[in-house]
Amino acid sequence: MTNNSPTPRGLAPLYLAGFTTAFGAHGVASVLGSENDEIGMSLLGLGLVLALYDLAEVVLKPLFGALSDRIGAKPVIIGGLVAFAAASAVAFVMPTVLALALARLGQGAAASAFSPASSASVARLAGKQRLGRYFGRYGAWKSLGYVLGPLLGILLTQWAGIAAVYAVLGALAIVAAAWIALAMPALPVLPRTRTTLVDLAREVTARGFLVPTLMLATSTAVIGVAVGFLPLLATRLGLPPILGAVAVAVLALVSTAVQPLVGRWRDDGKISTRVGSTAGLVLAAAALVLLAIAPGAVTILVAASAFGLMTGTVTPLAFAHLADVTPDARMGRTMGSAELGREIGDAGGPLLVGAVATAWTLPAALTMLGGVSALSGLIGWLAQSPRERSEDRHSDAAS
Repeated sequence: MTNNSPTPRGLAPLYLAGFTTAFGAHGVASVLGSENDEIGMSLLGLGLVLALYDLAEVVLKPLFGALSDRIGAKPVIIGGLVAFAAASAVAFVMPTVLALALARLGQGAAASAFSPASSASVARLAGKQRLGRYFGRYGAWKSLGYVLGPLLGILLTQWAGIAAVYAVLGALAIVAAAWIALAMPALPVLPRTRTTLVDLAREVTARGFLVPTLMLATSTAVIGVAVGFLPLLATRLGLPPILGAVAVAVLALVSTAVQPLVGRWRDDGKISTRVGSTAGLVLAAAALVLLAIAPGAVTILVAASAFGLMTGTVTPLAFAHLADVTPDARMGRTMGSAELGREIGDAGGPLLVGAVATAWTLPAALTMLGGVSALSGLIGWLAQSPRERSEDRHSDAAS
């Protein structure tokens, strides 16, 4: 794949795959929550079923990422999408509590296969000079899935029942799999050196991996809190319940709009990972403190916009940085491990805020998360410099 070609062949179906996993994660979660009484699950049961998707991703993403390096990304992506469609079919045919739980687990396991392999393919198809541009577009389509998923899921459920959601998800997965089979080139499997546990430990603790992954985990922690706690905060303030949903939609739409732009700036040398990611995390920290000290309708929407700017900046910059310093032969493993970091942040942020809010107050919890976000940005600023990035790239290319 040459860097001078106008549009790399095979990227468009990867965008659809990214949209599908985001729609599956948030759309199904919203539907299960809204239909919980109809389904007959307890609140504990609902929590466990929702967690199955993330649990599968935490365990399996690094494994499937490494598998894509070994056998090629294309078969892993297609196999994952077909498995996603099969898991959706289980819930479509038999929407019982057990079937819904099995479908949720199966969808999470399938997404664990095609999500990191898709990220690795975006990196290899885009080429080193256009990583930001195409990771920005890929991230924008995932953000669109996050914002449209709950809306489409609830509308489909009201129109034709919960089975319709799984029918659409299965159809999307099959279309994406067929499109990738036809349009995406088979990326060659590159020679790999034998890797020991010591080598793996060295890779995941290298600055070129650890710093952008820390930033991704922190940004995802903030987003996880925003999605769960902005609606709660609006309700506690006596504001219209729709305000919380609007705030989450604003967050996702801002992120969707910003990511391609930031990615293009990165490729044109107008913004660096160091400056952009640090600024985004510090902006999120300020928004969290603002929510803590002056909660209200205006500040909720302002904070949501700030969170959208943060994730829209950090996501393409961090993923492009990871792809830039990673040899193609282990791109899948790196992307799988980085996405594991994001999943940990997605779970850890709400847990931290929930625990501190229970023991103290919600404003104190938001302020603490703001401190974590600012600290992560400071670490990113201190740990990165043009000289160090060049050294990381040279070291990784030689490994």
